[in-house]
This record gives sequence, C-alpha cells and structure tokens, in this order.
Amino acid sequence: MEEHSDRLDVQVSVGDQVVLMRVAGEIDIATVAAFRSALWSAPARRVVHLELSGLRLLSAAGVRTLLAAHLRVRACGGELVLVDPSPVVARVLRVSGLHRVMAILEPAAAIEAARRPVVATTDLQLAA
Repeated sequence: MEEHSDRLDVQVSVGDQVVLMRVAGEIDIATVAAFRSALWSAPARRVVHLELSGLRLLSAAGVRTLLAAHLRVRACGGELVLVDPSPVVARVLRVSGLHRVMAILEPAAAIEAARRPVVATTDLQLAA
C-alpha cells in the first residue's frame, strides 16, 4: 500500500501487531487529503507507527489530521506512535502541544520498542 505525489510519499508496511507508515515530503492543505486517506485505509493493528524523519513540513491541517488519527486509533483500543520526527516537525509538535498527547519515539527508543514483545491485555471484571 502506498500513497505518492510530487510533495508527499506514504509507504505502509503491515506486520502482525504493528503497521509502520513512512511519511516523507510535506503535509499541508494540498496534500492532507492524501495523508488522511493513507491513514484511514491502513489495516487495523494494535499499534500504528508513523515514521516522520523524512517529513519536511507539517501544517495546521496536518496537525488536525494527526490528532484525529490518534483519537480514532485510541477509540479502537490501539496506539498511534510518532517515530523520529524531523527537527521542523518536532518543533511543530511541541508548539501545538501534540507532544503531550501522543507518544513520540526517537530512533533508539523505537528500535527498543520494536524488539519488545506485545502483550495482550484483558479487562477482568469481578462480580461484587
């Protein structure tokens, strides 16, 4: 699965537990629809990693889309994790406050997280 234009490239790799989306280029008003389409069409998995090291621009439209995707994935019991944002994107995430809402992994932390096994959790309810 891939979304590609002159200004935005999204490549998707699907694993058993994790979807990895590599996003490169620019997310602005002209490309946000393609970005949203790629996010929404990704297969459902417990964890979605967005690798952002190749992203040069993240506009307010992109920030809104990231927040909507975060809420959507969380509503399904999953987690959206931003991985290795470029310096420009990291600054936008800090200024917008998204760094307080969404998990952001630096490269070393992302490698360590990928090595850890995913443990399924269940909610137990006890009858009172």
